[in-house]
Amino acid sequence: MAQSFKILGQVNPSANGQANVYVVPANTEAVLSTITVCNQSASNNSFSLIVMPPENYADPANAENYIIRGAVVPAADTLVLTMGLTAQANSILACNTNSANMSFSVFGSEITS
Repeated sequence: MAQSFKILGQVNPSANGQANVYVVPANTEAVLSTITVCNQSASNNSFSLIVMPPENYADPANAENYIIRGAVVPAADTLVLTMGLTAQANSILACNTNSANMSFSVFGSEITS
């Protein structure tokens, strides 16, 4: 099994819409070790993070898929989450925010056989 450590995904989504940060490739498993949420504006903004297995994809997400809902990042600040989430092939890490001035990055490893 090969393991590759890298930036898994980055997105600067538009406000009030669900956006994919990272989709696990086919024939791959992933460990999402760190997620950063950067507020690039001069005001507090909120966000949500969603993890969906491939058989449960929905936009908007179902209630059971939220790992964070409505959290606030202060103005001009970054939240760093060290989580160690595991995900199977075709799983999705998505986000939602009330501001177009928020960016999301996920770091971790992909495991292929």
